[in-house]
Amino acid sequence: MSGPAPVALDATCAEDCLHPDAVARARAAQPPATCVEEASALLKAVADPTRLRLLTALSTGELCVHDLALVAGISESATSHQLRLLRDHRLVTAHRDGRTVFYRLADQHVTLLLTNAIEHARERPSLR
Repeated sequence: MSGPAPVALDATCAEDCLHPDAVARARAAQPPATCVEEASALLKAVADPTRLRLLTALSTGELCVHDLALVAGISESATSHQLRLLRDHRLVTAHRDGRTVFYRLADQHVTLLLTNAIEHARERPSLR
């Protein structure tokens, strides 16, 4: 028994499509290209193990550069460099108290992103 006959969706579809409604829904759900690029860059920033350690540390509360360096096991200079990238992607915010700069997660979106990523990773039987 054969399935439904293929239907060409439009001029951009090089192949005939077996499920035009599903493809139409998926296309309609696509965010604008600039949004996709921004989200991809954000996920790349989070994907670095050192930056993920910094973000996870900040999920416990505000920390200064020195304390973050201790948690991540890297120099303060390297920590500042990573934090600058995280600030550029609006993942963390900073404020100065005298000579000390304190960092925190930018908002609940970042907290949720971290929580979901860590929980998803912990679902692997070898990581429990």
